[in-house]
Amino acid sequence: MTTEQRERKPEWIKIKLTTGENYTEIKNMMRSKTLHTVCEEARCPNIYECWANRTATFMILGDICTRACRFCAVNTGLPTELDLQEPERVAESTEQMGLKHCVVTSVARDDLQDGGAMIFAETVKAIRRRMPFCSVEVLIPDFMGNEDALRVVMDAKPDILNHNVETVERLSDRVRAKAKYDRTLELLRRAKEMQPQIPTKSSIMLGVGEEWDEILQTMDDLRAVGCNILTIGQYLQPTKKHLNVEKYYHPDEFAKLKEEGMKRGFSHVESGPLVRSSYHAHEQVQSATKADAAQQV
Repeated sequence: MTTEQRERKPEWIKIKLTTGENYTEIKNMMRSKTLHTVCEEARCPNIYECWANRTATFMILGDICTRACRFCAVNTGLPTELDLQEPERVAESTEQMGLKHCVVTSVARDDLQDGGAMIFAETVKAIRRRMPFCSVEVLIPDFMGNEDALRVVMDAKPDILNHNVETVERLSDRVRAKAKYDRTLELLRRAKEMQPQIPTKSSIMLGVGEEWDEILQTMDDLRAVGCNILTIGQYLQPTKKHLNVEKYYHPDEFAKLKEEGMKRGFSHVESGPLVRSSYHAHEQVQSATKADAAQQV
C-alpha cells in the first residue's frame, strides 16, 4: 500500500463539528480545574459530539505517559508528581456537568509502585460521595500485572471495569509499548474473579494489519475471560510518526463484526468507524445491567 493510499480517508470517516455552548463550557471547566480529558489528549474524533452532549472521559494522573504506544497521541516522557487533590476536582466537575455516567481513564504511570491504582479508587469514591446516582466506569492501564493494584481499584467497586486489548495477539508487541496480550486477558479474568457482578469491557481498533480471523479469535479470547462489553473502531493515524493505517474498514464490516460479537455472548457490542472505548458509554452500562438481570432470572 502506497503512502498516498494510506492517507486517503473514505467518505464515511466524517467528524461532526459541534462547538456550541456546551462544548465551550466543558472546555473552560476542564481548564479552570486543571483537568485533562482523553478526548483532547488522544485526539478523539467524537469530542465535538460528546462534549456537545455534556459527556467527557476524564484522564487522571497527569497528561504524560510513561509508555510510547505506536498508535497513541498522548505525550510520552517523565511524569510530574502525583496530584492527591485530583479525585475531588474530577468529582466536582462531574457534579457541575450533571453526569449520569462518568468515565475515568489515565496515562500509564509505570513510575508509581501501584501504577496509580489508589488515585483511581479515590476518584471513584469522590464521585460517589457527590453523585451517588452517577455510574462510574474506569478505563485502567495494566499496572504491569500488579494484582494488588487491581484489587485496590476493584474494591472501590466501579460500575464497569474497562481495559483495552487494542489489537490482535500477533500485532500486540508491535502496536503497544510494554503491554502484553496475555497480561490484558489475565487482568480481565482477575477483575471478574474479584468482583463477579461488575461488568468488564475491552476495545479493539482495526486497520493496523490484522486479519479477519484474528479479530474473531480476539473476541473469543475476551469472552473466555468473561468480558461483557466490546467496542470496535477504526484506527486513525494521529501523526505521521505513528503507525500507518493499513486498511479502512467499511461500515458493513463493522456491522458484521457486531453480529459476530453478539453471537459470542457479549452483552453489548459498539462497532463502527468512529467508535472509541467510551463512545455511548452510558448505553453500554445499561445494556450490561439488563443482560446481567436477565441471566439471573
